[in-house]
Amino acid sequence: MTIANTDFDVLIVGAGISGIGMAAHMEMHCPDHSYGIVEMRDNLGGTWDLFRYPGIRSDSDMHTLGFVFEPWKHEKSIADAPAILDYLNRIVDERGIREHIRYGHRVVAADFDRSTAQWTVTIQTKDGEKKRLTANFLYLGSGYYDYDEPYDPGFEFGDFKGQVIHPQFWPEDLDYAGKKVIVIGSGATAVTIVPSMADKAAHVTMLQRTPTWMFSRPAKDGLANFLRKILPEETAYRITRWKNIKLQDIGFKRARTKPEKVRKMLYKRIEKALGKDYDKEAFTPPYDPWDQRLCLVPDDDLFEAMNSGTASVKTGRIARFVEGGVELESGERLEADIIITATGLKLAVAGKIDVSVDGEQIDFAQRYYYKGCMFSNLPNLAVVFGYLNASWTLRADINSDYICRVLNRMKATDTQIAEPVLTEAGEAALEEDDIFDFSSGYIQRGKAIMPKNAVAYPWRLNQDYVLDRKRMVEEPVDDDLLAFKRAGANAREPGEILEAAE
Repeated sequence: MTIANTDFDVLIVGAGISGIGMAAHMEMHCPDHSYGIVEMRDNLGGTWDLFRYPGIRSDSDMHTLGFVFEPWKHEKSIADAPAILDYLNRIVDERGIREHIRYGHRVVAADFDRSTAQWTVTIQTKDGEKKRLTANFLYLGSGYYDYDEPYDPGFEFGDFKGQVIHPQFWPEDLDYAGKKVIVIGSGATAVTIVPSMADKAAHVTMLQRTPTWMFSRPAKDGLANFLRKILPEETAYRITRWKNIKLQDIGFKRARTKPEKVRKMLYKRIEKALGKDYDKEAFTPPYDPWDQRLCLVPDDDLFEAMNSGTASVKTGRIARFVEGGVELESGERLEADIIITATGLKLAVAGKIDVSVDGEQIDFAQRYYYKGCMFSNLPNLAVVFGYLNASWTLRADINSDYICRVLNRMKATDTQIAEPVLTEAGEAALEEDDIFDFSSGYIQRGKAIMPKNAVAYPWRLNQDYVLDRKRMVEEPVDDDLLAFKRAGANAREPGEILEAAE
């Protein structure tokens, strides 16, 4: 496949869901290609190993957050982090992936040499050693947010004498029994933490500046568990997975076309849990459902904590932090021994890696996505950025499968470079599209660093899994845009591509 002496045919960055998924696809579809996985942490799992706050769980069902090739066998469809880590560990052990993982390896830079079709990847190890690995193809499964630095809203805690904690850096020995806790935020993290701490804390208050649309559903999927009793595991999983994909798709599109109907449905579920006299204003955002991700409330756990009196939701703006808690702009004071800043994530592109080609640094904000996994005029590199309106793994699965097809095509044609070619004239003809029209804070804050998207496929990160899967599977890899070249070929125009001899 390669013409230079490389350490790997494919180097996978990250041993979370995306990286493990790619490794499993390579084991199945590219068994004659070598690969390695580098992971900056000491354990696999990515997000599910990093976050240790109480109740950490999936915010979508595991029949779609799970892989297409590996059935989810637990009774609960909304799973906690330990169950998800068990699932990932079983996959790496049963499929021979673990031996390919190198822990404590942070990728800081990667440069592609067109003359040799080789990435030279600079690694920083935990003990401070710098080393280099080489590969023909680079697959980034490094996630979408900064693992080192969360979003800082600029709070000044002034006279507050208690503990201040961010969920991204949760202390192992935190004792909150009998204490008053304020969780600042109204996203998925806050909605998870509040009911999970309410059983031990004296009281937990979710302090929100803006409400979030919440959607309650059972943690167990009744149909999935019934099908598992009467059908083979793989068949039951496949049926449940497709059912949930269709429901996600229908729900998202209905929210965009008939938001008032979806509002009423969400209100009805909350009213059923909290009663007719609940504070509707506290659950009414200033935007339509699915303008941001819905917050999942499995088994009504947040609402049950509110009904028991151990948790509450308060809407207001913070004026200042005082010795015993928080003072709102309204003048109201909320008491706290512990303040948790569930204020969001900081977006990162390509794992914050300094990516270059022939020594020239790549600015991803100036590149167009290609089929949601590669970038214009950037050779031998793929990335996973999951869906905003569906489970992350759905994109990870179709990207992995597609890149395996690209790798096999390269081998079949005796070419070493696969590059989505976008000419100057072609780029000038594209109409840009804002696919990140979600009002979520982390999306809006990070838009300036995100790659470009065109209105027309394939130069975009599409947000329709059902359509994407059909296109990625059925359309040929050779589409006159993805150029297959031999190392050293400098052609940029499609008509100038050095064709491989059949």
